[in-house]
Amino acid sequence: MISKELEKRILSSIILIPISIFFIFQESMFFIFFLSLVFLATVYEWLKMSKNINTKMLGIIFLLFSFYFSYLLRTENGFEFFLFVILISILTDIGGYIFGKTFKGPKLTKISPKKTYAGVIGSFILSVFGGLIFYESMTNVKGIFIINYISFEPYGINFNLFILFIILIISLISQLGDLTISYFKRMAKIKDTGKILPGHGGLLDRIDGIIFAVPTIYLILEFGGAF
Repeated sequence: MISKELEKRILSSIILIPISIFFIFQESMFFIFFLSLVFLATVYEWLKMSKNINTKMLGIIFLLFSFYFSYLLRTENGFEFFLFVILISILTDIGGYIFGKTFKGPKLTKISPKKTYAGVIGSFILSVFGGLIFYESMTNVKGIFIINYISFEPYGINFNLFILFIILIISLISQLGDLTISYFKRMAKIKDTGKILPGHGGLLDRIDGIIFAVPTIYLILEFGGAF
């Protein structure tokens, strides 16, 4: 039987995901407008949550760079790859939630008491499974659509293995991002960063993994492209 919390999460996702995809698909001002709204909402939640002035400023600077890298990743690598990164982050969150609730088991850390080792494994499994399906479906339609300007053959790295590596990195960084925000929520003694999303909490609660994964992947691609 579906819990009320999960029911709210599903209903919210049904509304939010199509809207987000619409704006991600757009270019120029529409996408900038969307990013600006999300940025302002997350900054508001961060300022409301943080107590220390230094923490407030560092958080704002990080969010500014994260959203700037989001803009660069979308404009330089295209709609498909940006959606790919977002999808892996979402699947990481869903996998952790489902596996954690189903198998329970030992707790991962006191920072986030609900996190379990089963959830970590589930996050990797679902992100890899869903990510490879999405990648293969998009390449069959449009050809290789991501990071095709980077050649790793001189280093003996198989391209498909690199895709798997990218998926695992996105999932790992997303989980670390989740734990980071959980740490600050624990310090502030709050459960959620906000109440804007029924069943989800605040926007920062939902994109905590994404805001860490996007800049990491952008820098990896930039670093890889430099060699």
